[in-house]
Amino acid sequence: MAFSKKFHLQQNIYALRTAFQLEKEKRQPTTGERLLMMRYSGFGGLKFVLNPVTNEIDINHWRKNDHQFFEATQELHQLLRENSADEKEYRRYVDSMRNSVLTAFYTTPPLIKALADVMKENGITVNKMLEPSAGAGAFIETFKERFGAIRDISAYEKDLLTGKILKHIYPDVNAHVRGFEDIPEADKESYDLVTSNIPFGTASVFDLSYTRGNDPAKALAAKAIHNYFFLKGSDMLRDGGILAFITSQGVLDSPANQPIREALMKENNLVSVIRLPNNLFTDHAGTEVGSDLVILQKNKNKQELTENEKDFCQSIDAKDDRKINAWVMYSACTVFDEIVESTDQYGRKQPIYLHSGGSQGI
Repeated sequence: MAFSKKFHLQQNIYALRTAFQLEKEKRQPTTGERLLMMRYSGFGGLKFVLNPVTNEIDINHWRKNDHQFFEATQELHQLLRENSADEKEYRRYVDSMRNSVLTAFYTTPPLIKALADVMKENGITVNKMLEPSAGAGAFIETFKERFGAIRDISAYEKDLLTGKILKHIYPDVNAHVRGFEDIPEADKESYDLVTSNIPFGTASVFDLSYTRGNDPAKALAAKAIHNYFFLKGSDMLRDGGILAFITSQGVLDSPANQPIREALMKENNLVSVIRLPNNLFTDHAGTEVGSDLVILQKNKNKQELTENEKDFCQSIDAKDDRKINAWVMYSACTVFDEIVESTDQYGRKQPIYLHSGGSQGI
């Protein structure tokens, strides 16, 4: 089914109204209320929710194509105002949506199910799990279904509105409405599994243990949130634990990220990289983006790199002056049944990998 902005916005409103109601009544959700909140998908791709809606004439400042969303956006802002203690709290909720518009593109469920199924089939044991960018908990839900009663699940979600939803859906999970950088030092080297669709961008992360430490790779990682999540996620793994992240292709392709990849290979074995088609998130999140599934296993006693791991660290020349990860070029699986020539955000030529089967086919 094609992505419907109106549908996703209305589902978000229903979910938030339910969460606010649960807070007022100080109770846990019914089964129906939980299912309603699980349809929350953030505000990625719904930029119009930040447009003015105070007066009816504000619609004149909207793009004509977005006029159809004006009333629902009014309803959303009214809901937030009615459930804010004051103007300051309302503005915090709006800021929360602003961040969500830029970063919240939730993972299609079939991909998470495939990941969990393969881990289960290969005998992976998960007693302690960490989701460092949890959203509304899609990874948590799937891994709980596949692995049964996981003893200890911790989740971090910085977005205020999304974190509110997360805590109501999973009252039995250690859900924290704050950034991954706030995870306690005591949690290091304790998780069997760290998995997420991590944020991507040039935002830096305030973590003094990284910026003021003696490790140049960690200092570099703190300057870009996606690199930070990889090294911080690796820090949290016990020896033999698994890290499985969905991330932008830039983590592997960019020559500037070579120190990050080298740091990962010092204490982790390369299990798998799958280059995913650009339309993986189209149906579920309304966006096309190049992404990779990267799976590593912690190995604190590692002595040397395999040839594949050396390739993982390298960026090499591809066609049209592009750079591509050597492991991806030579060995990784790329999921597609069509290639379209396109351009990146800088106007440079690049191939776009597509799959016609939707998320199930992918």
